[in-house]
Amino acid sequence: QVQLVESGGGLVQAGGSLRLSCVASGRTFSSYAMGWFRQAPGKEREFVAAINWSGSRTYYADSVKGRFTISRDNAKNTMYLQMNSLKPEDTAVYYCAANLADYGLGYALRYDYWGQGTQVTVSS
Repeated sequence: QVQLVESGGGLVQAGGSLRLSCVASGRTFSSYAMGWFRQAPGKEREFVAAINWSGSRTYYADSVKGRFTISRDNAKNTMYLQMNSLKPEDTAVYYCAANLADYGLGYALRYDYWGQGTQVTVSS
């Protein structure tokens, strides 16, 4: 079992920055990959970024590449998403998720555990 809790969401103006955190508990954090997804009202959940168990491999959606950075601190059981140059279209509920198989990191169906989400709102 893995429990995930996100934090760091909020309201920010376009061009601003936010850093999301996801704290994990339960299974050994360094044994699985992690990802961030987001869901805007009326839209499907979409992939944002993912990171393998050690942090040596990262993956990004084209829409956030160059603006967002995913990282993890295995000693703190925490994953981060640094979001810079935010745009109104980044507005969504952001979810962190755990992928025990470290496979298919771009696909929500491949993830085994999910957090409750944190709201990010970017005003124009």
